[in-house]
This record gives sequence, structure tokens and C-alpha cells, in this order.
Amino acid sequence: MAAVSFLSAPTLLRFRPRSLPLICCFFALLPDRSKEGFAAISKPMTLPLPTQAKDACRLEGMFLNAWVLQLACVVAIAAAASGGCWKAQNPVRIVRLMELVATSGPFAEVSYAADLIQRRQRSEFQSSIKDTLSKAIKEHSDLIPSILILALNDAMTYDKATKSGGPNGSIRLSPEIGRPENSGLSASLDLLVDAKKEIDSYSKGGPISFADLIQYAAQSAIKKTFIDSAIKKCGGKEDKGIFLYSVYGSNGQWGLFDRQFGRKDAEAPDPEGRIPQWNKASVQEMKEKFIAIGFGPRQLAVMSAFLGPDQLATESFLSTDPDVRPWVEKYQRSRETVSQTDYEVDLITTLTKLSTLGQQIDYEAYTYPPKKIELSKLKL
Repeated sequence: MAAVSFLSAPTLLRFRPRSLPLICCFFALLPDRSKEGFAAISKPMTLPLPTQAKDACRLEGMFLNAWVLQLACVVAIAAAASGGCWKAQNPVRIVRLMELVATSGPFAEVSYAADLIQRRQRSEFQSSIKDTLSKAIKEHSDLIPSILILALNDAMTYDKATKSGGPNGSIRLSPEIGRPENSGLSASLDLLVDAKKEIDSYSKGGPISFADLIQYAAQSAIKKTFIDSAIKKCGGKEDKGIFLYSVYGSNGQWGLFDRQFGRKDAEAPDPEGRIPQWNKASVQEMKEKFIAIGFGPRQLAVMSAFLGPDQLATESFLSTDPDVRPWVEKYQRSRETVSQTDYEVDLITTLTKLSTLGQQIDYEAYTYPPKKIELSKLKL
């Protein structure tokens, strides 16, 4: 069905309606509707809102009373008519209006999973986590290689046959961190333990899991390598390097990774013998391990920074295998370009898949009851 615009100029809200009730709500706003007809659709109903509201904001599966949508649109139309400050170019105002209405007593039914308010809560918390991790990693950049190995080894315990293991935070447990394949990773784990204390101190929705923390630390660490590479291409000028990365880099490719937020911690160590010692394994053993979890030579090559402290030395070793060599050369050529597109995008894609192996993501994690607001006390 074609999109329905609540306002033609300027475009304010544009939805692809999926059912007749939503269309009825739209027509309820028309001035020629009778009072009786308007009241007829004011009863609570389930509105299957779209997964993406073009030009405005993203809403998914909110259970709303029809009056919520009516009130939001009426206020938005009035605001647009009085100055146009609510138009599509400024969707944040619309989001805040819907949040206000959706949390105000009798107007809202209970919404499920990732509704608008929960999305905002998780997004704000996630942003703070990234700030904390970025600061910690910048101050301890020498730990970047071990942070990457820590994230890799926590995830590589995944067993495809039994659907067990994976990035569940079990590497934090002393029996697992003390294994030979995890030798030398204690310092990076200690850094994350300290970061966790700071993160938990400002969390409103409970402590962050180690499973999430470790994978987001890997994201922050690999982002720093991307930015450092851009700075190097700009002759060591940090401001120009950061600008280069912001314009040509892969920062916009992390969307799917960021949505996988809500891993649960394992309470026991994962079984032994699932991870090789990367510094002692042959390329064939590495390939077999990557194949066992659903990857291949391409993913092995792009994850070279996760396999040892010296990426170039690791790639030289991987290049001895004819299956891996073409991919190593491809990513080395990519890193010589301004944008590093092939390397960065493929690495982000691989890390995103790796960071969710065997995990059930709780999309309500870190949310909390919003503060109730009484509309009667507000001046609109």
C-alpha cells in the first residue's frame, strides 16, 4: 500500500499502514468527522505501526490507544502550522512528543520489547558505554591487541553442533582466563573490570554483562585502529585524521552490531579444548577452527588483528596458505586506500556475526520504568 502522509507540506509523518485501524485513525483527524464517528474508534486497539517511519522516526510494534496517535498528530499539525519547527527535518521533537504521550497514564497500553522509550534508553546507555570504553582504551592503547584476542577467544568457544559457548562472558571466570590460550589477557580483563565499575555506577537499568562489555570493548579498540590509520594518512595530524575517518570511514556500518545489545553472562566456564593457541597453531588449524564456527579463509584473513600483537607478522604467516593469501593481499591493498572500505566493512561484518554466535539477545536489557508525566500539568 502506498505511503500515507499526515501532512503534505512540510512532510511530517509518513507511514506505510499495514491495517485498516491505522487508516481509520488518520481519517479520524479530518474536520468533517462527526463526534459520534470520532468516538467510535477511540477505544483501545492494537496499531501495527511500521518498522520504519520514513522522514520521522523509527517505531516498532507499540500498543497504543487510538487517542495517542490522534493527540500526537493534532499537536504536531498545530506546531507545524505555527512555524514548521516539527517538520521531518527535526524528527527528535516528534520522538519526544510520542515518548511523552506514551508514558502518560491512561493514554498508553503496555508496549512490548523494543518500543520507542526503551530504544532511547538503550541508545543513551550504549553511547555512554562507548565513551567510557573509548577513554579507557585511549589511555591504555598498548592493550588493544590483547582486548581483541580476549573478545575473539570469548566468542570462539562456540560449538556449532551443540549451539553452546560463544561470546557469553565466560572468559572472565578464573578457570577459563587461566587457560594456556588465554595467557597474557589478564591485564586487558582487569581494564574492563575497572570500566565496568564506572559503567555500572551510572547505569539506570542494571549492571552491564561481561558478555556485552567484552564485545563492545573490541568495537572501541578496532575503531581506534581505524582512526589511528586515518591519522597516519594525514601525517599524524589528529584533527584531520578524525575528520577523514568521519567522512570516508566505516562509522556508519556498525548499526547491526549496535543492535545486538543484551547478551547474558554464563555462570560456568565453557568447555576446554575449543580454542587453539593462536601463536602456536598452524594456518590449517586456524582455518579448521574458523570453518567449524561457520566462517572461512576470508574471515580468517580479515580477523588478522585479533590473532596476535603484530598484524603484519600474522598476515605474513597466514599468506603461506594458498586459500588465505588472496584475502590477505586484498585487505592489505584496502588498508592503503583513504577509506579502507573493503577491509573495514568486512571486518565489521565478521565481528558482528562472531559477537552473537549462540547468544539470545535480550532487547529489553538495560531498560527501566520511565517517569510518569501528568499531561494535565503541562502547557503545550
